[in-house]
Amino acid sequence: MFKKFAADALGLSDIGKVISPADFDKVDSDDYVMHEDGEKIYFIIKSKKDEYCFTNLALIHLDGDSAISSKRMLKRFSYHTHNISQVYLETAGTIDLDVEIKFIIGSTNFSIDVDKKQIEQIKDLYKALIKISETVAHNEEMFEYAKQSVAVAKEATGRISTQTTSPVTQFDAITESTYNWLKGKHTELKVKDFGAVFERYINN
Repeated sequence: MFKKFAADALGLSDIGKVISPADFDKVDSDDYVMHEDGEKIYFIIKSKKDEYCFTNLALIHLDGDSAISSKRMLKRFSYHTHNISQVYLETAGTIDLDVEIKFIIGSTNFSIDVDKKQIEQIKDLYKALIKISETVAHNEEMFEYAKQSVAVAKEATGRISTQTTSPVTQFDAITESTYNWLKGKHTELKVKDFGAVFERYINN
């Protein structure tokens, strides 16, 4: 705690700032947003060495080696392929200068320090990440139920005998129907665009 306080007091820590929407186009991560495909920035945290850019489709992380180096590693985490989990918000203590938002996306842990004066904006981000996490988890559960249901239906249908069609024809029809139905469910439940979530919770 003392080392952290000393680092903050001396300006050596890497406390991030929430960037105003008016300045989104001035940060480096904007260059890597797929504007051409309808990707939109909703929230950016910028520190001395890192940028955390939350879009409707993904978290774009510009990972810096140090505050004095211009070298960056670009990482992209799509929400629909990298599930968000274990979202926490640590508020500031009496002597702290920052709040901390923590979460896991895919298998990567994030812990981001932000100026405590911007706690209200971080609360909004916290709510958005929680909602995305819950939505993805719910949709995956529903898709598993759909797969189990169609397996039962396919097995039952396959036992029905008929005098008008061959077993091969029946098998092909059932397989095609199953494929198309599951494909539709996958499209319905595997949400990729979470713009509506950010628009609901992010009050810039």
